Amino acid sequence: MAMAIRVFLLSLLFLSFTDHSFSLYEDQAGLMDWHQQYIGKVKHAVFHTQKTGKKRVVVSTEENVLASLDLRHGQIFWRRVLGANDAIDGVDIVLGKYVITLSSEGSILRAWSLPDGQMVWESFLQGSKPSKSLLSIPINLTVDKDNVILVFGKGCLHAVSSIDGVVLWKKDFSAESIEVQQIIQPLGNDKIYVVGFVGSSQFDVYQINAKNGELIKHTSAAFPDGFFGEVLSVSSDMLVSLDSTKSILVTINFQNGEISFKKTHISEFVEDHSGIVDILPSKLSGVFAVKINTLLVFIRVTAEGVLEVVDKINNAAAVSDALSFSEGQQAFALVEHVDGKVLLTLKCSHDWNNDLLKESVEVGHQRGLVHKVFINNYIRTDRSYGFRALIVMEDYSLLLLQQGATVWSREEGLASIVDVTVSELPVEKAGVSVAKVEQNLFEWLKGHILKLKGTLMLASSEDIAAIQGMRLKSSEKSKMTRDHNGFRKLLILLTRAGKLYALHTGDGRVVWSLLLPSLRKSGSCEHPTGLSVYQWQVPHHHAMDENPSVLVVGQCGPNSDASAVLSFVDTYTGKELNSLGLVHSVAQIIPLPFTDSTEQRLHLLVDTNKHAHLYPRTSEAIDIFQREFSNIYWYSVEADNGIIRGHVLNRNCIDEVVDEFCFDSRELWSIVFPSESEKIIATVTRKLNEVVHTQAKVVADQDVTYKYISKNLLFVATATPKASGEIGTATPEEASLVVYLINTVTGRILHRMAHYGSQGPVHAVFSENWVVYHYFNLRAHRYEMSVIEIYDQSRADNKDVWKLVFGKHNLTSPISLFSRPEVIVKSQSYYFTHSVKTIAVTSTAKGITSKQLLIGTIGDQVLALDKRYLDPRRSVNPTQAEREEGIIPLTDSLPIIPQSYVTHALKVENLRGIVTVPAKLESTTLAFAYGVDLFLTRMAPSRTYDSLTEDFSYALLLITIVALIAAIFVTWVLSERKELQDKWR
Repeated sequence: MAMAIRVFLLSLLFLSFTDHSFSLYEDQAGLMDWHQQYIGKVKHAVFHTQKTGKKRVVVSTEENVLASLDLRHGQIFWRRVLGANDAIDGVDIVLGKYVITLSSEGSILRAWSLPDGQMVWESFLQGSKPSKSLLSIPINLTVDKDNVILVFGKGCLHAVSSIDGVVLWKKDFSAESIEVQQIIQPLGNDKIYVVGFVGSSQFDVYQINAKNGELIKHTSAAFPDGFFGEVLSVSSDMLVSLDSTKSILVTINFQNGEISFKKTHISEFVEDHSGIVDILPSKLSGVFAVKINTLLVFIRVTAEGVLEVVDKINNAAAVSDALSFSEGQQAFALVEHVDGKVLLTLKCSHDWNNDLLKESVEVGHQRGLVHKVFINNYIRTDRSYGFRALIVMEDYSLLLLQQGATVWSREEGLASIVDVTVSELPVEKAGVSVAKVEQNLFEWLKGHILKLKGTLMLASSEDIAAIQGMRLKSSEKSKMTRDHNGFRKLLILLTRAGKLYALHTGDGRVVWSLLLPSLRKSGSCEHPTGLSVYQWQVPHHHAMDENPSVLVVGQCGPNSDASAVLSFVDTYTGKELNSLGLVHSVAQIIPLPFTDSTEQRLHLLVDTNKHAHLYPRTSEAIDIFQREFSNIYWYSVEADNGIIRGHVLNRNCIDEVVDEFCFDSRELWSIVFPSESEKIIATVTRKLNEVVHTQAKVVADQDVTYKYISKNLLFVATATPKASGEIGTATPEEASLVVYLINTVTGRILHRMAHYGSQGPVHAVFSENWVVYHYFNLRAHRYEMSVIEIYDQSRADNKDVWKLVFGKHNLTSPISLFSRPEVIVKSQSYYFTHSVKTIAVTSTAKGITSKQLLIGTIGDQVLALDKRYLDPRRSVNPTQAEREEGIIPLTDSLPIIPQSYVTHALKVENLRGIVTVPAKLESTTLAFAYGVDLFLTRMAPSRTYDSLTEDFSYALLLITIVALIAAIFVTWVLSERKELQDKWR
């Protein structure tokens, strides 16, 4: 039996070392996480479809991304994400191998390798005057056999070498008062024309030698009626603009340096031209388009400057630039919306009556209108010309249309997420299974044999690929019903385009999407903006038959006093249940901890006049609200004025019409920070839905301390005005950072701490009774992270068991935030290596599992840091009792372990936020990071102590059990035989 016990213990030891590592094996990629790459809404597009090499389109986006896309499938060949303040102003391709970008308001010119996106050269263009940025690559213009790139920015015109980025010559216009509008270089001419306005009633032309940048001639002419907007070039010596009244089209001819104006009333083309009049910036040869409300008028300009109407099209969506596809022929695309479809028409600029192409394509009604269109030509097998169109939709999606069909599409709206919330999936009913996969015995055995080979490291590369494919295709992962572990949920995402997406947490696919009608541009809402999304109805218990829904809050304008719009959306079907256009604004949204009989959560919307409006507007909601009327407090932060105010409800609003759902408020308290010494740079509070397992905390000596738990605590960070900007704008003597913990009900400051010689930006997270914040220490020239923990001393006497026995404790005594709290605060600071973009904290179902900080680094990765490293009780030589508790010895800096990056080797470009969602398993939380990219993973801060992993080898367990039984039987036979032999002796 002794041998059997040894075998059993060795087997247990082997299993105990199986699959308990933090590392991720190659075959586990994509099993518990997914990563999606995007580029954002496209601004510029340049096609490259030469016979040799891959066919691609190079695009730049509003997210400052430069990318090369495969024309066949829409996949990303390569992309480069520029800085937040490095917006791309223009893109072009030169010499067939370099991508040229102009960015940062015309101050940075870069060349990128077309095949792989590597930067070839970078040129910083100096200038002192803010101006329009223009990029021009003339055809066959060379200086010393070097192709020239013309750039205007910062008030200077530069001629730059396309080979190495060297500035060949520079012409400074900063001393002039001209606002440059166009750079024109006539074909086959060594002259460059720089044209623009001086004020609003003078037009200037500078004629410059393209070889050396010397000024040849300067001509100006006054136009008493004044100009409006920008000018559009229709030929090498002809421009078109609007006058100051926007009722006259002005043709500007500057042939041979002589300027002449010709005025034409818009009323000659359109009888009723009242409303919005714009000249579209499309580059067409000899033709331009004027949009008057919804009417698009195409006008041809003759050599004499006479304007002739070519066509009038109502409700046209977009017009492309001209495309040269054969000698002397140019085509452009016109997009219209007809019967819910996109009508794509290609016309020849010299033969307007005959259409080169006319196709109707179904693109889906949830994409909205076409915003931009770019065209490209190709040669068919019969040697005729074919055309493809790249279109940008209202929801920021990108589509390639060819031969009357959508070749591919990309949901680029997901690169501009504004807010995130979560919805549960429906419960799986008995007898109903979504996408259920039944496997026969042979497939089951085959799968476990492959897993066994992988565990024993006997699997070939084909076996590893098969194992990964089996895991990724698991039906359990992508089912549209809830799972018992709570891993399958819906992520509800609101984007900048006003579109709502539902993503499945299992595989990241889009379950449904809705372009909200209330957040689309209309006559009543000119500039709609989505603000946030909240859980509105979360059915459970008696309301399980109801579908959950979310509340989307937006406003009709960029200002805070713009009127608000509300939309209510079913999260199962993606249908809009209701929408409200409100007469009041929305400055704050306060979800209340009350629900009605249908599980609708009550919300307070506070407008800029500090009036609170209750939703839903039902009699039941007002009855619930009135019962809790005296217990509702809130605060407002005026960062620019340095004021924090506390508010309480007063009475119903007194207006012309009595509104029982509107309430006045009165100011309860205020904290005013001195503007000369402190400026508010960060505020943070606890998550409303955070679960705290226990208020008591057992420390090393078996003593008990009590956390000060309150949802009415506010963390505020202020800095001196000089230290509120970028790092380096203040000296250590001028900089100081002060942090506060404020009771938002009474306005009492519970704690204040100053960090002298430090400055922002400050990123903070508040959880339970502690705050962690990140800032920069100017004296040490390093980033730091500090932690503050606050404990309740009023319960210190409750540690005596005898008081508990004789009923002399105060555990049941009422607690009021108006009473002066007895608190003790502990804090500690540590050096941290990285700059930080955002900080979040893991959350679990019951709050038992230890916490981890999720830190979004400057490298656009997410680092998981155990909260124990930020324990203010850490010391250099912890006692034995403290070591048993888990106190880590004190070091001056926080460790960064490479295996702690939850994003592994991946990046979430332009990382903006991290959201954590608790699963039903207490050990596990879902972490979702978003920016230009999306990333989701499952985390277990304290390991998966309450479940087996998904790749646990049941086959190995079965084999081990069989082997143990066989070993026991064999050793028993051997033992009996040996015992018999001993007796015969």
